[in-house]
Amino acid sequence: MAQQSTSSPSSQTFLGRIGNNASQDATNNRDLYLKLFSGEMFTGFQRETIARDLVMKRTLTNGKSLQFIYTGRTSAEYHTPGNSILGNSDGAPPVAEKTITVDDLLISSAFVYELDETLAHYELRGEISKKIGYALAQKYDRLIFRAIAKGARQASPISKTGFIEPGGTQIQVGAGSDADDALDDGHLVTAFYDAAAALDEKGVSDDGRVAVLNPRQYYALIKGAGNNGLINRDVQGTALQSGNGVIEIAGIQIYKSMNVPFFSKYGTKYAPTSGTPDAGTDLATGDPGNTGSFVSEPIETANTVTGDNYGPRQNYGAASNFANTCGLIFQREAAGVVETIGPQVQVTSGDVSVVYQGDVILGRMAMGADYVNPAACVELFAGTTSAPTAFS
Repeated sequence: MAQQSTSSPSSQTFLGRIGNNASQDATNNRDLYLKLFSGEMFTGFQRETIARDLVMKRTLTNGKSLQFIYTGRTSAEYHTPGNSILGNSDGAPPVAEKTITVDDLLISSAFVYELDETLAHYELRGEISKKIGYALAQKYDRLIFRAIAKGARQASPISKTGFIEPGGTQIQVGAGSDADDALDDGHLVTAFYDAAAALDEKGVSDDGRVAVLNPRQYYALIKGAGNNGLINRDVQGTALQSGNGVIEIAGIQIYKSMNVPFFSKYGTKYAPTSGTPDAGTDLATGDPGNTGSFVSEPIETANTVTGDNYGPRQNYGAASNFANTCGLIFQREAAGVVETIGPQVQVTSGDVSVVYQGDVILGRMAMGADYVNPAACVELFAGTTSAPTAFS
């Protein structure tokens, strides 16, 4: 027995439908909702990610990987009258390649029950969309930063006999085996000048040099600004505290991020609350209050694609690979990001919404990251006099 009559239908106003001439069916009554979510998600993504604009980004279509070409150096000589000029006998300049493969699809999703959305006293989709954007941005930055640290440990891809090209750089913060040197503003400033000199010596461009530190390192530099003279006195107040590349040392703009590898964690690592701390990998600086374990999130296991396990197509390294890493300095050519699907949003509708009485809201992207020019990568490390070992 029917519970509804179509003899006297109401003239409904569809708040999610574009225009007055749209066909009266269920396929387009949520057009505006979709676009609202898309804007919120992309805004959340753009707000949280910093690495995307600091490295080389390419869009890939109709392929699984992108090739980056290296050209090494060549020489010059004086011409002897009468001699023919036929090019360098040693085949210079040497050429090599670097290939970056796109990882599997990265997603973040949520199911919104329609009744919950109706009863909620706040705008539900906007909040969910921003959190999805944050999740994608967080993963994006973490992969790029791990790729740069990996690149700092690599030799140049130019391997032609008789040619020497610069590779990556690793610089110790401090001089001993104390992990807390990573938070000392004086040691950090010294490391910055060493890094700048190394980049100069390797012929890396001044343009686009940046550093990414964790928040406590960044604020340590600000607190010590009166002694180290690194602050541009035309910049003060909230801009100085933002961590968005306002302050600089040796021409290197400094950013802060909770996604940079820091002693096998992301962003922050405090002294252990129990047991005997390891001076080389554990900081003596304790939790200043009760900030919770979430601020010291461990670096996840680097599972590459095997069998039916989908995921990264590059080796981004595991927590053990970053046991003494405490910051990054790099130039734009240090790493490359390949995107086949940029940050996008999808929302279920039609029959699916009817069956489940709600919508799945999905943010997705397909990208891959890896180092490109090792000479442009600098890894800061502390707590050991031996530089972290390379992995491939």
